[in-house]
Amino acid sequence: MTPKASSPILLFDSGLGGLSVLAALRGQLPQAPIIYAADLAGIPYGEKTEAEVAARVAGMLGRLAERTHPRLVCIACNTASTIALGMVRDVLETPIVGTVPAIKPAAAMTRTGTIGLLGTAATIRQAYVDNLEAEFAKDKRLIRHAAPELVAAAESKLRGHAPDPEIFTRAAEGLLRQPGGDAIDTVVLACTHFPLVQAELGRAFGESVQFIDGAQGIARRIAYLTQGQSFDRRHDDYAIVTGGGHSDPDLLSGFEPYGIGRIEPI
Repeated sequence: MTPKASSPILLFDSGLGGLSVLAALRGQLPQAPIIYAADLAGIPYGEKTEAEVAARVAGMLGRLAERTHPRLVCIACNTASTIALGMVRDVLETPIVGTVPAIKPAAAMTRTGTIGLLGTAATIRQAYVDNLEAEFAKDKRLIRHAAPELVAAAESKLRGHAPDPEIFTRAAEGLLRQPGGDAIDTVVLACTHFPLVQAELGRAFGESVQFIDGAQGIARRIAYLTQGQSFDRRHDDYAIVTGGGHSDPDLLSGFEPYGIGRIEPI
C-alpha cells in the first residue's frame, strides 16, 4: 500500500546522536515529514546488556509505530541496531533501516591499512562488527576502542554546553596507544553521537586522521526505499522523548537547527 504523503519517517535513537542522521536525511529528502524519537530515560544504551537493549528498543518502537504510523523506521543508533534490528524487523511490518559501523568505506579509504573504530562498549563487542571486519576489512587492521564519554559529550554540546577537551584526548589515546595504533589514518565513528563532536575529535587526533560515519549511507538507503513516494511536509517536524525532556528549553534549542519545532512526551 502506498503511504499517505503526510506519513512520516520515524528516526529513533537513545538520545540526540540520531540528529547526525537527520541532517544527512534532510539533504536527501527535504520534503519528508520526520518524527525524531529519543529514549532519554534509557541513555546510554552502550552500558546496558544485550537483553536490556533488545527488550527496550522493540517495546518502544512497537508503541511509537502504533502512535505515529510511519512509512519507514530508522534505528539511528549503532548499539540498538547491532543488537535489536532483527527482533524489531520480526515485530513490525514497517520497513526498518538500521545503522551499522562504516567499516566497508573505511577499508576503501585507508592508505596505511590500519583503521580505528570508536563506539560504545556494547557495539564494539558485537559479532556483527566481527562479521563486517571479516567481510570488508580482512586484509586490514581494525583497532577498536569503547569511548562512552563521547555520548555524554555530544549530548552536552547539543544543549549548548562546552565538553571537557580531555574527553576527546582520552578517546584518541584509547586508539593511538594500542599496539599498531600509531599507523591509524582512518577512524570509524561507530555511534551516531560521535559525528556531532567530530570537530573536537579532529583536534585530538590531528590532521593525519580522517573520519567516516554511516549517516550519508543511511540517508541514501532511506531515499532508495521511499523512491517514488509522495511527501508533504507542511509544518516543522517534532520530537518525542522519554524522561521528561519535553520541558527542557536547552533540549529544544538543540533540536531547532535540525528543523524540529516542538517536543512531546512519549
